[in-house]
Amino acid sequence: MIMNTNIKRFIISVLTCALIILPLAGCSGGSASGGAGSGSGVKIFCTTPVLDDFKALLLDAIKESGSQSGASVTIGEECASVDEQVKQIHEAASSGYDIIICNPVDSETVLQLEVAAGDLPVVFINSQPEEDKLEADKYMYVGSNESDAAYFQAEYVWNNLGKPSSMNIAIFSGQPGHPAAIARTAGVRDYFKQNNVNVTYVFNDTAYWDTEKAYEEFLIFLKTNQPFDAVICNNDSMAIGVVRAMNEKGYDTAKIPVVGVDATDAGCDSIREGGMQFTVYQSAVGQGAAAIELSIALAKHGSASGVEGLSDDGLYVWVPYVPVDKNNVNSFK
Repeated sequence: MIMNTNIKRFIISVLTCALIILPLAGCSGGSASGGAGSGSGVKIFCTTPVLDDFKALLLDAIKESGSQSGASVTIGEECASVDEQVKQIHEAASSGYDIIICNPVDSETVLQLEVAAGDLPVVFINSQPEEDKLEADKYMYVGSNESDAAYFQAEYVWNNLGKPSSMNIAIFSGQPGHPAAIARTAGVRDYFKQNNVNVTYVFNDTAYWDTEKAYEEFLIFLKTNQPFDAVICNNDSMAIGVVRAMNEKGYDTAKIPVVGVDATDAGCDSIREGGMQFTVYQSAVGQGAAAIELSIALAKHGSASGVEGLSDDGLYVWVPYVPVDKNNVNSFK
């Protein structure tokens, strides 16, 4: 689902300034929700798996945007299993809520979650369901298009290295089976294929989004002495682990780009310090605000029409990614 290149560049150039301001406003308690002040009387139940850093930021944004919109948002206990989440949604559906925001424990079980919701619409976040499980104005997804993140990563690496006709690339994927890990890794490969770049993937492994795992696994790879031109990681945490391993073994990260996704505080610090070269900002604040705006629209009007970022097919609300390198990293503090 990668947008036409020229169209996407135009959209990103228009939105970048606004999205750079967005996280700053979020840190100061501002809201990006287009539905602010319009959610009075809407009861929203939000269910989430066990939180990591990004999921926690997303949940905070939902709470803040819900509060500023006037909607009533109830957050369920963190779910450690699909069964717990199914039970939680079933109970919410019989407790007078108007809509459910759901970060699935397992995106492959969304049909069970939809059945548990009964007649209530469900707004999925963070972990993207298969398209055939979505339905316009009923079961929708709010997030950032993972293929776009991969596009920006691959584009940066290729341009930074002078657009060579062939490269040796190492890839660190996130959790196996996670939709973001699958799409980000596939998107990198698709970009190079579309641009007729002959890429040898000298390393392609998973580190479960984790810094220590990436560090340890990349140290093992470096012992092979295989040449590599860049390292593309599905998130910043793994990229930071790669940078540490490279630094310990004397590899120059100024010449061999290491890139990530999320523009976390640690990732941005790494760019400022000359470790990672590039990341892609995924706005938890923007996604949380969009989930609330969509929830209010569906609960009050039964339609997502007019919601900012709505896809042409009516299944998605997209919050654009923003590329981050040394030139604009100080806007992401």
